[in-house]
Amino acid sequence: MSMGSYDDAEHERRERKNSKVDANFDDDRAEHDGQVEYEGDESAEDLLDQFKQIQS
Repeated sequence: MSMGSYDDAEHERRERKNSKVDANFDDDRAEHDGQVEYEGDESAEDLLDQFKQIQS
């Protein structure tokens, strides 16, 4: 078979592989305890203004 030619068996194999759903994973959310600290001199207004400038 030449490079790039259509392989029907390979197509079917990939379709079967992609159509399976693996639901055997841990769906529990992790709980995190702790604190977040921010060190900076900017006020909330200054930070919002900077954010708006970045977006535009």
